[in-house]
Amino acid sequence: MFRITSSTRLVVILGDPVAHSLSPRFQNAAFAAAGVDGVYVALRCDASEFPGLLVGIARAGGAGNVTIPHKARAAELVDVPTEAVIRTGACNTFWLEDGRIHGDNTDVAGFRAAVGTLVGSVHGARVLLLGAGGAASAAVAGLVEEGAARIAIHARSPERARSLAARFDAGPRIEVLEDLGRESRERYDLVVNATPLGLHADDPLPFDFERGPRVAAALDLVYAPGETAWVHEARRRGIAAADGREMLLAQGAAAFERWWRRPAPIEAMRRALEEPVRATR
Repeated sequence: MFRITSSTRLVVILGDPVAHSLSPRFQNAAFAAAGVDGVYVALRCDASEFPGLLVGIARAGGAGNVTIPHKARAAELVDVPTEAVIRTGACNTFWLEDGRIHGDNTDVAGFRAAVGTLVGSVHGARVLLLGAGGAASAAVAGLVEEGAARIAIHARSPERARSLAARFDAGPRIEVLEDLGRESRERYDLVVNATPLGLHADDPLPFDFERGPRVAAALDLVYAPGETAWVHEARRRGIAAADGREMLLAQGAAAFERWWRRPAPIEAMRRALEEPVRATR
């Protein structure tokens, strides 16, 4: 049990929604294991409240994470963005250093770790990416870095998908698919759900395994107690699948290291993340 004092550092996750977030659970466990004086809390905020909270918390010596739908706005607010933020146009981690607000996108490293755990390597692979927001941007960055041969982006807004594709100088490797139905005879090594679908129990599945292209593996960047319905559906069809917990853990460890300038206690974080959820969300 940690003790909060006037010197305790406030670390937050800012987003809407945030009630589902497992970050407070494993980050507070990490703080305790590392012996740092900090407390991690989830703060729900809308677009009008977000800028003031991020800047105010950082200027007061705090730090934090950013989740949907504020990652693009966070990239505009930080004073010193990393190359990952510049490349993706999204920021999920912020902290104060030398009087300036720094920002990073640790989702890129988190995504690469999750892909590696599920399929090993995507070098030369054909990947179907669902979504065109901040998580999708991190996914494209990771896939380009890992040498994917083809990245096909399908999103509710084709315009946003085209904007995402144009952000990365990867030539014909990246394309936008407006109609998945026309891809029914295609085969992909991996399909990635980078949409918010799955956060709520009544959400539709982000991809129809029956009518869409054939896929060998499925990575859901969303996570939920007991895993998402989409992950269960993929496994029912014999498709290797995983939810977003490995990405969550890896990006959280990278964020911890930005805030505290020391190695993350990764095993303590993993144990906390794997503990059964005791409270109703």
